[in-house]
Amino acid sequence: MPDQPTWYFDPADHCFIQSEVPGAVALPALDGSLDTGDTALAWAVDDFGRTTALPPPLGVLRPGSVDDISTVLRFAGEHGIAVVARAEGHSTSGQAQAPAGIVLDMRGLNAVHLVTADRIVVEAGARWSQVLETTLPLGAAPPVLTDYLELSVGGTLSVGGISGATHQHGLQTDNVLELDAITHDGVHVTCSPDTNPDLFEALRAGRGRHGIIVRATLRLVPAHTHARWYRLRYHDLDTFLADQRTLMAEGRFHHLEGQATPEHDGTWTYRIDAATYFTPPVTPVREQLLAGLADQRDALEINDFTYHGFQNRLAPGVELLRTLGPWQGPHPWLNLFLPDHTARQVLAETFSTLTPADLGDDGVILVYPVPRSRIRTPQVRLPEAPIVFLFAILRSAPPDDATALNARVQANHRVQHRATAAGGTVYLGAIET
Repeated sequence: MPDQPTWYFDPADHCFIQSEVPGAVALPALDGSLDTGDTALAWAVDDFGRTTALPPPLGVLRPGSVDDISTVLRFAGEHGIAVVARAEGHSTSGQAQAPAGIVLDMRGLNAVHLVTADRIVVEAGARWSQVLETTLPLGAAPPVLTDYLELSVGGTLSVGGISGATHQHGLQTDNVLELDAITHDGVHVTCSPDTNPDLFEALRAGRGRHGIIVRATLRLVPAHTHARWYRLRYHDLDTFLADQRTLMAEGRFHHLEGQATPEHDGTWTYRIDAATYFTPPVTPVREQLLAGLADQRDALEINDFTYHGFQNRLAPGVELLRTLGPWQGPHPWLNLFLPDHTARQVLAETFSTLTPADLGDDGVILVYPVPRSRIRTPQVRLPEAPIVFLFAILRSAPPDDATALNARVQANHRVQHRATAAGGTVYLGAIET
């Protein structure tokens, strides 16, 4: 790599410059590069949510090594500069932005360092799609994968990482064996349940407050070759929730999620998405999996996929949204946990006023239960109940329509207030608490 230009931080104007002036301090030499150009800054102030207009950072650091992160964190600490890590930018409320600070572009730190039958060691910028494509040839996979695989390992471990496998295996953060991180004073630390356990607990779902994850050792489990996906449909909220509780408690399926959909005539429909994994010639027995359920059996859908195809099932839809444009629009999302004993009340009250227009053209509502005992990440706040429901209102908004966007953000505030008053907690949302 050619020699990088020398950068100076000018405390008087709080900016990086490439010429030395009185009082300016030289940024130590880096393996990577600092970029203060308009394109880099525009990337750094944009995220998937597009709901938050924050001032740009001073620059974007593209680290050429983990040592660069240590160097910049030490330098930033000495001069009062905020530093925030970002990879795929899938945050929804500006969490990966650093106004008047430095954004670390983690996408280049994406190497796989080790993979065996029971673990994989990857850098934080690796995407979950890359992890899965590396482990499947060995017949293994992480027990919990994000619904959308093009998110970074470091990004989801910084918030928790929930999916349809959580009812059996907890969050992604519950399946980490070891983390390497750079603390805010620039020290490289390895931590695990047995080594530096306090830092290990603080980093998982810590949103970068206690250091920047640079490498993770992830647990792997044996992976089947195929998945059978059952879609069970309901017109009644109580029946939908009751069948979800049954499937969660009995563990009939490897994957369990649910959706609620407002119809244009004012009614609601509900769907359980359940999948079981298998390796032919052994195949799932439908009668055992669906016994005793009260779904609309004549509307049942069953589809077979490869294991990879099921885990990557959102990719075609996302590609279509990218092509048509909605993926690039605002996404005012709200993710909550509801205690089982008030979930029905909160859901019914919310659904009584929510319309398809409030949700947006590509909006989705997720509702599904997990046993509280499966989630063992201390930084994730959960309701005091044996069973908690994820309640995620994944709205979209038209681009360049500030009025519509603000209305949906304010609607999220009202739902959040209703949920927390009923004992719920925020997982990810418009208001971080």
